[in-house]
Amino acid sequence: MNPAIETTNLTREFGLVRAVDHLNLRVEAGCFYGFLGPNGAGKSTTIKMFTGLLAPTSGTIRILGQDVSDPRHALEVKRRIGVVPENLALFDNLTAREYLTFVGRMYLLPSAIVRERCEELLAIMDLAGEEKKLTLEFSHGMKKKLALAAALIPNPDLLFLDEPFEGVDAVASRVLRDTLKQCVGRGATVFLTSHVLEIVEKLCTDVGIIARGQLVHQGTMEELRRAGSLEDKFLTVVSTGEHEAQKLSWLEG
Repeated sequence: MNPAIETTNLTREFGLVRAVDHLNLRVEAGCFYGFLGPNGAGKSTTIKMFTGLLAPTSGTIRILGQDVSDPRHALEVKRRIGVVPENLALFDNLTAREYLTFVGRMYLLPSAIVRERCEELLAIMDLAGEEKKLTLEFSHGMKKKLALAAALIPNPDLLFLDEPFEGVDAVASRVLRDTLKQCVGRGATVFLTSHVLEIVEKLCTDVGIIARGQLVHQGTMEELRRAGSLEDKFLTVVSTGEHEAQKLSWLEG
């Protein structure tokens, strides 16, 4: 079986800044992959390249077995993926149902399937009672749930999630976690970025850690548990040692 994601020397530069530096990543189909790194490490830039929002400066990307730089394959790949971007990118002047219907039509789904999936998604995300609200009136947590619902409506083989738990309360977080577990249970691949290491440790089967644009660790969660905690490994591989000795003078004993 082809891996869900495979990159070779993937690089993205912005002027003189190299945001992603010769990334060689392999994500097996059917796994729950946590892609971790400090702020500015290159996580969001990587996802934007995977989803076609940014072109690589150099290197190759294969998604679901297809070279996404080839226009003949790129559109077909996009039909098989779902995305929750960091900035959510919702249409403020639509209701939740209108937005999900629009997304379903963009994926060329039959109207009957769109209606059926809208009903189920609105119910499971606890948005069915918000029929008259426009998304601009939604709380941050409601917007996160709507963005995930939109990503799920095509029943994707691969789901990209950029910080889906950021600013989400415990109730919404449980809904998101349970839904993602169900996706992986039926064979989809989930690629998740998050700063919440506890959630990654609970959900993910595999982990990659990026720092300064380079992949500094890749392996299974089981291997990490045998060696210690995810937090310990994360801090070890991303730390430069510059801040370890710094303390506030007025808090010294």
